[in-house]
Order: sequence, then structure tokens, then C-alpha cells
Amino acid sequence: MRDFRDMHEARARAFGGWRPPFPPSGHGHGRGRGGRGGRGGRRGNVRAAILALLNERPMHGYEMIQELDTRTGGVWRPSPGSVYPTLQLLEDEGLITSEESGGRKRFTLTETGQTEATTAAADPPWNEFSAETVSSGQDTRDAVFGIMNALRQIGFEGDREQWQRAVEVLNETKRKLYAILAESE
Repeated sequence: MRDFRDMHEARARAFGGWRPPFPPSGHGHGRGRGGRGGRGGRRGNVRAAILALLNERPMHGYEMIQELDTRTGGVWRPSPGSVYPTLQLLEDEGLITSEESGGRKRFTLTETGQTEATTAAADPPWNEFSAETVSSGQDTRDAVFGIMNALRQIGFEGDREQWQRAVEVLNETKRKLYAILAESE
């Protein structure tokens, strides 16, 4: 099997140095699911979410991220860059403790943290995401992933002219989306 980089270089030579803007899927070059801060771009109350989750059971940090992603239908997936510092802060405040096993830390509430966790669990941050918001978020995510897959295919299989036409479509789509916002003002 030929190395992807060889195929990519051969394609660049065939098109006079033009290279697709990104590789085809499955080659591990992208950030993948939930990269750059998570999906949805919406910031919830990470502290309250962590405490509410730990009120249910001890968890690992990554497990908390996955759980929030699941409970909000992918609308809110906090980044490791917001979850892990919050866990450290909660531990420093004496509200949680951690125990390492198998290279992973499992976090548990302390007696001191139980009160704040019970309050957080009474109205957890994921409740702000209604079923309609979650459904809409899933529809949006599916549409965006579909667009990205089409772009990836054009970028890898199309020629320079097809790519330029695709960029024109994207720019027109961006203008139309901003026009929708302008209508409401």
C-alpha cells in the first residue's frame, strides 16, 4: 500500500503544484471529533456540571466530557482545556479528591463538596439545553459534517476549477447566513 504522503505529492505534481486543502478522511490529519474547544461553541458552567456529575458517581475527566456531550446531544462538549483546570481548582478547594489508577485520575466528591454538588445537581447546566435545542444542534452538526465531507471529496478528487467553484458556493452561503441575521435586527 502506498503512503498517503506519496499520493498527495503525486497529485500536487499532476496539478502543477496545487494541493488539496486537506487530506481525505481516515488519515489522521484532522483534529477529529470535538477538536478546538468542542462542538457547538457554547460555554456552559463547567464547574457546576462537574459537581452535578460527581454527585451521581465518581468519574474520570474524559468521561465527564463524554457524558456532557451525550446529555446535550453534542450541543455542548466542554474542552479538556476547560475541564481539567476546573477539576484541579475543585481539588485545590477541597471539594473533590482524585485517585490515580491505570494512568487515569478518578474524581470523587469530598464531604465538603457534597453540599455544592447537591445544589448544582438540583438544576444541572445541561438542563438549559431543551430537546428542541439538542435536536436542532444535531441537525446542524449533521449538515456541517455533510458539507465538510463534500469539501474533502472535492479537495481530494476535484481539480482547481472545481475547488474554486466550491469556495464561491461557501462564500455565497456565508453571505446568506449573515443576511438571515440581518433580517432579525
